[in-house]
Amino acid sequence: MYQPGHDRNVGHHPHEGRPADGPARGHLDGRPIDLDHISRLYRTFAEDLDRARERQRTLLAPPTSMKAQLDDMEAEITYLLLREARPETVVEIGTFHGWSTTWILRALRDNGTGHLHSYDIVDHVVREVPDSLSTGRWTFTQGDARQNLEKIPASTADFLFIDAAHSASFARWYLRELFPQLRAGIPVCVHDVFHGRRALPFTEGAVVLRWLAERENVFFTASRAHAPEIHDRLNDIKRSLALGHPVRESNDNPMIFFTLR
Repeated sequence: MYQPGHDRNVGHHPHEGRPADGPARGHLDGRPIDLDHISRLYRTFAEDLDRARERQRTLLAPPTSMKAQLDDMEAEITYLLLREARPETVVEIGTFHGWSTTWILRALRDNGTGHLHSYDIVDHVVREVPDSLSTGRWTFTQGDARQNLEKIPASTADFLFIDAAHSASFARWYLRELFPQLRAGIPVCVHDVFHGRRALPFTEGAVVLRWLAERENVFFTASRAHAPEIHDRLNDIKRSLALGHPVRESNDNPMIFFTLR
């Protein structure tokens, strides 16, 4: 069994999908993430995304029947940004049962490069993530990220995914302690911000949105409640690419995406 906190760097499986012969890893060079950007990524990686979706679908079927948190569109956008950025170091704060973890690891496998460092108080994820995805590309650390800041490779991170405690205090912690260690230009994903048209007051989402506004740092969301036109446009693109059949039946897509400035 995989022991939390230990690197599974014991082998390598050939990656699935086509290797991306694009730009070097990491940054978006400060470019904002917007509808045109995401639409282009859907079209660029349509075949690989189709294969990834079908492999993810098998994780939701018996006997594994993984519990999934991310909606399809936000999971797919995360995958697409990872394929484009080709990060060498990805940080994931909050894994729960591993649905986001498997999407991230699948993107790294399809890229043929990159390592994921995940953190959570519970260790359900170590029993859920298939070895075929995790071996050689995943390190899991159990415990509160706030107590393990020194174990997070923030200064070398190329991509940050956050889906953990959704409190204002947690957001203030990572904005104050973690973000200053990150390099400008990396993609950042924060989950559960827009379940409604506005983020609820006194929540993680409200704190992060205020922080972004103060810095004039724009964000992107496909939330049906907050950005219905974007949500519909992307659904149209997905249907045109034969990606419309849901993997997971839900369509809130409350995540926000932004490029750190």
